[in-house]
Amino acid sequence: MCLNFYLHLYKIFPMQSLTEENYLKAIYKLLENGESVVTTNAIAFKIRTRAASVTDMLKKLSNKKLIHYQKYQGVSLTGKGKKIALGIIRKHRLWEHFLVDKLYFKWDEVHEIAEQLEHIHSEELINRIDKLLGYPKFDPHGDPIPEMRSNSNCIMTGVVDHSPAFLHYLDEAGINLGDQLFIKQINEYDKSMVLTINRKKNFPISHEAGKNILVKKK
Repeated sequence: MCLNFYLHLYKIFPMQSLTEENYLKAIYKLLENGESVVTTNAIAFKIRTRAASVTDMLKKLSNKKLIHYQKYQGVSLTGKGKKIALGIIRKHRLWEHFLVDKLYFKWDEVHEIAEQLEHIHSEELINRIDKLLGYPKFDPHGDPIPEMRSNSNCIMTGVVDHSPAFLHYLDEAGINLGDQLFIKQINEYDKSMVLTINRKKNFPISHEAGKNILVKKK
């Protein structure tokens, strides 16, 4: 999870096609089962298509640096690919909540509609729906809606930017893998933050840096 994504700052890098987004979402959900990689056949079964078609798409996603893929060795998501997959899941679950809460659909009627709406790319629209709904934690089926706000705890799990300059920046900040990060403050103007690292050190961090830090909820 990208830190700034969970602060409602999720931005898709290049726009992905609907099919590409569905593949990334499917791979993420398969990886949720605890496997470090997933097979081509598992993806084909998940999205109900032929293995040959999956292989072609995996090559495209690999070229875009959204997945790690080598033939016969399985598939995993890059940091960028994981951010996009989480963005789709967040939108899907918010749309389901909106359809039930504001448009009075039944909970068994909303999945297919949300499957279509989840591919809308307007960040502002999704954030306003989130606010309108009162920042719900779960969709109508009880699945968690990914997000983080001020006064939230998370664990640093990785980075999207592997450049020496960014890694040096984290070293200077004293932020390491496995550290507990407390989001103490979010600046409304530029979305910069103040983090408390391991309950000891406060550190201001920019929006640009935050979107390159991967976290999970504690």
